[in-house]
Amino acid sequence: MATLIEVPENLLASTMRREWSGALVEVTEYTCNGEVLHQLPHSDKTRLSVIVEEVSKYRCEPRENRLLKCPHESRPRDMTFMPAGIEIWGYSADVLYAKDVHITLDLNPFAEQLQIKPDADLASVPKLRFTDDRIWYLVRLLADVIADPDPSVQLYGDSLITAIASRLLRIPSASSKKPAGLSNMQLKDAMSFLDAHMPNRVELSTLARLAGMSPSHYCRAFKAATGFAPYQWQLKERIERAKCMLLETNHSLDHIAEATGFADSVHFGRTFRKLTQASPGAWRLDRQS
Repeated sequence: MATLIEVPENLLASTMRREWSGALVEVTEYTCNGEVLHQLPHSDKTRLSVIVEEVSKYRCEPRENRLLKCPHESRPRDMTFMPAGIEIWGYSADVLYAKDVHITLDLNPFAEQLQIKPDADLASVPKLRFTDDRIWYLVRLLADVIADPDPSVQLYGDSLITAIASRLLRIPSASSKKPAGLSNMQLKDAMSFLDAHMPNRVELSTLARLAGMSPSHYCRAFKAATGFAPYQWQLKERIERAKCMLLETNHSLDHIAEATGFADSVHFGRTFRKLTQASPGAWRLDRQS
């Protein structure tokens, strides 16, 4: 059953909790109004925080210091890992809706069980906005079944927690070599250019030419930096813009489809369902209720 948790007055939150393999999993849906700053729970424990759904102009931001902006750029499907004893704050400048999965767990038993020697940084260094697609998908699967009463889900959740712990134990330290991607300036230029031309599609050759790279090299570098190929990133952003319009306006699906660059409402609905597992109408009704 969903229960209210203590949050700032301009932030409404409903949380569902469940335990798997000794780990506490909390799935919280937030509805925000204006600027929000709040401390994330369980600072005495090791935690993983993953936002699996978000409708916003500016993405939620993890902070080690409540007054200082996060030093790391936002990336698709990024997440935050916090060692025990370290406080982390969540900041939002303009987020309408967010769904967060917060996992509190002790990694030591998993390290012994799996015979994995944890990286030294895991015990002392928070990882803000790191990416790992496998962890992200595993966490999303947990969120989808947190309210499922089927007895078999307990074993299913136990296996997912073990898989998540296994990946966390292999998180590379800050000194580990990272795959080559776009520089911070190149990525910033790409985001600005894509945003200015939204919802029109920008060809890969155009982006590559702006960065002075070949299209194939640019595509690999862009994916290394964002987790998405340029076309996939643009499609995702159009859907995010559509989500904002679904929540903030009463416009018809035909109007939203045209405003976000889709051929018609049928094409828009098909793409929206593919990326969100829900039709635009059902998604809007669920969030508004």
